[in-house]
Amino acid sequence: MSSLTKKDCFIEGHWVPTDKRFSVTNPATGEVLAEVADADEELTQRAINVAETALKSWRKKTARERALLLRKWYEAMMENKQALGELMSAEQGKPVAEAVGEVEYGASFVDWFAGEAERIDGDILPNTDSSKRVMVTKEPVGVCAAITPWNFPNAMITRKIAPALAAGCTIVVKPPQLTPLSSLALAQLASEVGIPDGVINIIPTSDAKSVGKRLATSPTVRKLSFTGSTGVGKILMQQCAEHITKLSLELGGNAPFIVFDDADIEQAAEQLIACKFRNGGQTCVSANRILVQQSIAEKFTDAVVSKVKALKVGPGTEDNVDLGPLIDQDAVDKIQRLVLSAKSDGATIETGGSVMTELGDLFYAPTVLTGVTEEMDISEEEIFGPVVAINTFESEEEGIEKANNTPFGLASYFAAKDTARIFRVSEALEYGMVGVNTGGISHAYNPFGGIKESGLGREGSKYGIDEYLELKTVTLGGLG
Repeated sequence: MSSLTKKDCFIEGHWVPTDKRFSVTNPATGEVLAEVADADEELTQRAINVAETALKSWRKKTARERALLLRKWYEAMMENKQALGELMSAEQGKPVAEAVGEVEYGASFVDWFAGEAERIDGDILPNTDSSKRVMVTKEPVGVCAAITPWNFPNAMITRKIAPALAAGCTIVVKPPQLTPLSSLALAQLASEVGIPDGVINIIPTSDAKSVGKRLATSPTVRKLSFTGSTGVGKILMQQCAEHITKLSLELGGNAPFIVFDDADIEQAAEQLIACKFRNGGQTCVSANRILVQQSIAEKFTDAVVSKVKALKVGPGTEDNVDLGPLIDQDAVDKIQRLVLSAKSDGATIETGGSVMTELGDLFYAPTVLTGVTEEMDISEEEIFGPVVAINTFESEEEGIEKANNTPFGLASYFAAKDTARIFRVSEALEYGMVGVNTGGISHAYNPFGGIKESGLGREGSKYGIDEYLELKTVTLGGLG
């Protein structure tokens, strides 16, 4: 195992063991990678207290000082990207090459917010009273908490820690039980480059409910950032109401991918594959409902099926693998339930549709379904797996109506050439993010987030740091 493989809680710059441990396993092989420290509420409170103490000196550092430390952290990630990628592949399952790409993507947020730290500014407002001046300043919100998911164990951490630190906040992170090793490795690198003790604290746990509640209801924690399911997000929102804790939520999605009759079919199929099968389809912005205009449905389906059949499935350590295993048996069971339910309701399995038992219990064949309708479970639930579910529509208006027919509003995609249509559809889709002729919409300088039941706030971009800042208005009198 890499020297970056750490197994204890990271609190105040120290590795803190616990008597109780939980196992982290490799989903491709079932091998136990590590027995990791299992934080409880008491240890969580200790981490919060440490972050509160560290805040006093961290917020006083100049923006330049914070930026320099963040850039050192970024450089350490890039220097260790292969080791970080191999560690991530082992605990999460995605191919090593894809995991290394995630490390680069995650590091880009640290680099970006290092720059944003030096662009936090304020205003002097006009005033009708010549004896007064009004200043608006931005200050760090305080101690922050983050709860992150297993599907992107590096990038979901850096996307939250980097803006918090850039703004002058300290943070306590509860990483996912399934993939805590990547976050602990990042903490090790942060310590090595000189980020002060207590500024970053990592508390892995098997008791997400209790630890999450302690973070959400602590009067010391002034901001909570959560990425995960809408159901858990609603619970945390209720808990944060106790102290009116500032909150950002990146929740579930049900992304449409619309293919209009004027689209470049080959390009649309390529972009769908890139969007749908990243991380084996286990992403919140994966295309979930593929809506194809009836007149081109057969041609588009043929193109997609051909590309899906060419995908290589296998352990993430093998060369040229496109898809690794799913994260656990629950994920496999859910996908199999959705596929078989759709089939029983009249959908056709064009390719795939089963577990690849010759590889292992968690490898699911890339699948294409046709004849899918809005009433099927697979259209209403987030698939979170390598399944393309194709529905059809007749008119542009019908396509938009079907796309918006969901309580979620995270990501959406469509393929079209006509300029007027591109503007019409972009404006009509009820989503926080829209990809036009592309399946890739995430970048450090793009605001990432959704509307409706897909969340609150934005991550990344120049807007992302505002989530970790408070405005203060200072009125100066007696100056006339």
